[in-house]
Amino acid sequence: MDKMKFESPNLTDKNIEKLAALFPNCITETADENGKLKKAINFEMLRAMLSEDIAEGDEAYEFTWVGKKAAIAEANKPIRKTLRPCKEESVNWDTTENLYIEGDNLEVLKLLQESYLGKVKMIYIDPPYNTGNDFIYRDEFVMSKQEYTEGIGQFDEDGSRLFRNTDSNGRFHSDWCSMIYSRLMLARNLLSEDGVIFISIDDNEQENLKKICDEVFGGNNFVAQVIWERAFAPVNLMKHFSFSHDYILCYANNIDSAICKGIPRSEETDSRYANPDNDPRGVWSSSDISVGPAIEANIYPITTPSGRVVEPPAGRSWRLSKNAFLERLRDNRIWFGADGNGVPRIKRFLTDLRKTGVTPMTIWKYTEVGHSQDATKALAKIFDGKKYFDYPKPVELIKRCISLYTNPDDIILDFFSGSATTAHAVMQLNAEDGGYRKFIMVQLPEETDKNSEAYKAGYKNICVIGKERIRRAGAKIREESPLTTQELDTGFRVFKLDDTNMEDVYYTPAETDQTLLADLENNIKPDRTDLDLLFGCLLEWGLPLSMPYKSEQIEGVTVHTYNDGDLIACFDKSIPESVIKTIAKRKPLRAVFRDDSFTDSPSKINVGEIFKMLSPDTAVRVI
Repeated sequence: MDKMKFESPNLTDKNIEKLAALFPNCITETADENGKLKKAINFEMLRAMLSEDIAEGDEAYEFTWVGKKAAIAEANKPIRKTLRPCKEESVNWDTTENLYIEGDNLEVLKLLQESYLGKVKMIYIDPPYNTGNDFIYRDEFVMSKQEYTEGIGQFDEDGSRLFRNTDSNGRFHSDWCSMIYSRLMLARNLLSEDGVIFISIDDNEQENLKKICDEVFGGNNFVAQVIWERAFAPVNLMKHFSFSHDYILCYANNIDSAICKGIPRSEETDSRYANPDNDPRGVWSSSDISVGPAIEANIYPITTPSGRVVEPPAGRSWRLSKNAFLERLRDNRIWFGADGNGVPRIKRFLTDLRKTGVTPMTIWKYTEVGHSQDATKALAKIFDGKKYFDYPKPVELIKRCISLYTNPDDIILDFFSGSATTAHAVMQLNAEDGGYRKFIMVQLPEETDKNSEAYKAGYKNICVIGKERIRRAGAKIREESPLTTQELDTGFRVFKLDDTNMEDVYYTPAETDQTLLADLENNIKPDRTDLDLLFGCLLEWGLPLSMPYKSEQIEGVTVHTYNDGDLIACFDKSIPESVIKTIAKRKPLRAVFRDDSFTDSPSKINVGEIFKMLSPDTAVRVI
């Protein structure tokens, strides 16, 4: 039986495997720090394979900054962390499919790489804008903890890294670019083939963010740069201009696969349709049949019902070929005006258009999606009129992003969750259209200011605010529509980033000697529960964290069954052989036990033989 590593995937190794599939002759071997052989890239051979397209010298177009290479290396580097379930802070733990994860989002994204690879339909993030006052993440590759502590930043109780990136910092833009680059690299892996990402930003980093996104997602996958009207009145104290907008960048994972569903049609939009000829198919609007430039096959005379002959304007042609025009004419889809003497137009029936939404434009007015003051007031209303969070985004704004590209059963991720507006928007949209979209919120537990109203009210960090906002918003949505929200999922499972479940020595056997063997009998940290171990195994095996599970007693030992047999785990010691056989007869896809669940090596070998006999397709591992 193999041992579980409890380590996030090494993305460098995965990239080497991808190159190996394309250029197997460019793969060689080298020794690691322990003398063990591993795969490596022969860059000279790779250069030879791509010799005609290699950028030589210093004249290649690129966007770079101090720390970019380190940011790439950091994104690919594995970590030995875990996500520990926190049932007591969760809502509807047993039935919900939503997740709320507390921790540094860079590390959380690494841990989610296997479980949610290619499964997230939409990502929305509202990262720090880098105005000179925002706290941003300072990752380990930027400076050491000692250097950091001596600087201007602050650590939370978990030692997570935050610092106020003032514009006097010589690496003002570089630090921000490094922070966002590594996270977007990891986020892209989670997007489905037809997935999209929306990123809110202002002028301070908009230019840099777009260049980074062009590099990470590919410039050809750029969808739009939306201008959101976030303010409705000028600030007259401004010296030059009063800024009234932010940007929302949208990129697709694969623009050829992404499908925009459009903005749901409003009553005002539908009111523009009429039925002047009493067509039994209902109301319609019309569009010009002419289009340019001229296409010879589409230039032909049309005779109106009144007998007038019309041709396309000079230098233009009809939108339709002659055969296509005659087909629509026979189907009464051409309109010549009430007198039958007008220029022909194509009829577009509302019954057909309702199947798709209105194509979105790139300017979103506050009258459509709300503005900053709206959002602040709405959030305060949820908290009984108290203002506990600055600058939240409007629910309607995020709802529009979600509705444009997701289906009713998709997963939405926000790894700069803040006050959890995205979770609120997901629940609200589900309540309106009957969907069952799932959310994953990720947020560092940043401490609130000790002088703030939030801190005085007991909200010691942002995560406490976010979780309470989801609880209250979910209850309010249900209260407003009790008949249609009975099946609405307003719960969430809480997980908290922590060090690995395993003792450190578990990973460094080369550094141990005979005198330490007695201390290694138990390789699991004493404060870890069965639930900690179970969800640690899910991350290792790449299973989602939102599925149902049950725990039962079989002959005095506890057996956990996840998602009806995706995984069966037993972490008790001295497991009877009869229980091993019971588990094997259930034919799970995966089974896992503690290394010390068996008294000796023959017992462990026997477990493998039992599964070979009763469930040969089960993958069996120990921790």
